Amino acid sequence: MVATLFGPAFVASVAYIDPGNFATNFAAGSGHGYQLVWVIVMANLMAIVVQYLSSKVGLATGKSLPELCRDNYSRRTNVMLWLQAEVVAMATDLAEFIGAAIGLYLVFGIPLLPAGIITAAVAFTILALEQRGYRKFELAIIAMLAFVGAGFIYVFFAAGKQDYRALIGGLIPDLGGNGAAALTVGIVGATVMPHVVYLHSALQRNRIRADSASERQTLLRYNKWDCIVGLGLAGVVNLSMLCIAAALFHSAGMTDVSDLDEVHAQLAAMVGGGAALAFAIALMASGLSSASVGTQAGQVVMAGFMNWRLPLFLRRAITMAPALIVLAVGVNASEALVFSQIVLSFGIPFALIPLLLLTRQRSVMGEMVNRRGTTIAMTAITVVITGLNLYLLYDVGAGLLG
Repeated sequence: MVATLFGPAFVASVAYIDPGNFATNFAAGSGHGYQLVWVIVMANLMAIVVQYLSSKVGLATGKSLPELCRDNYSRRTNVMLWLQAEVVAMATDLAEFIGAAIGLYLVFGIPLLPAGIITAAVAFTILALEQRGYRKFELAIIAMLAFVGAGFIYVFFAAGKQDYRALIGGLIPDLGGNGAAALTVGIVGATVMPHVVYLHSALQRNRIRADSASERQTLLRYNKWDCIVGLGLAGVVNLSMLCIAAALFHSAGMTDVSDLDEVHAQLAAMVGGGAALAFAIALMASGLSSASVGTQAGQVVMAGFMNWRLPLFLRRAITMAPALIVLAVGVNASEALVFSQIVLSFGIPFALIPLLLLTRQRSVMGEMVNRRGTTIAMTAITVVITGLNLYLLYDVGAGLLG
């Protein structure tokens, strides 16, 4: 029985180790060594708080965050939130489809455009499991997460000795260095992903019925540990990516290894074919699972904000079109991945601010309303992420003018 209480946060954690994380983490590790370790740690701590509140909204109200926005805010506000969420969904699909396509290419040699189409088909297949019960869908996602985690455990130890002193030093915040600000925002965008903030609240609806306030508190307590364990493991995987790149590439003076196919080639040359294959399988599993979760999140967003319900295929076609275009025209896939994560970061405040405002209202949350400390922590997270976005605009503007 206890095991069935865990699962939603593991589904949400897929978005925290999707192909966008691969691109930003390897770029950060190769370009800056262990300097940005603090960003990954900070982003994952923030993610645990955010996802805990998102799940609490679903438990307390029986509604998703977009549905609560529709109930509490004006039509104009909901249209604005929906439009930006659609842009975020397209940026998300860009990362997921490109990553899965690269993984399929590296493992099976399938060209990128057909691989992207295969990704769409697999995503629909995984989603079909949900029609047979939420647990089958959750277990399928958890199985794919296990592939990702196992792959990086293998590569981490195969990569050789880590500089643990430098790793600990990387916990001290430092934005110095060319491109560090953009990568910082990209890592945050790849970790605290807005679409999964919306989704996690919906995953709690009609999952396990609570008939009393005490039962809801019990579910909330287990859900807290679901978030800590699921997202904590995702954080360990993200940190391992950066450490692998720092130990192998940055230490050897290879500071521009960021393309995922180049990462694969260098792993094969420097560590061996087993490490390269483990990386490719992990990338493929990450892209396929996150594409499934992204499709589900898109349904939650449209149905919640606008009360529109489109056929799943049409809904998927709208958001995956930019990703397939990128694959078709041959744009640099890894650069597109990093850019997509920056776009995601700018969408985060649009999810966090309603989450903050609604969870502090007793009229919405009842006995599960935020405590003062929780509200302060959530406010700080929102301010930090918004501040990083503004810093990026300043950094890019200064670079253009300079």
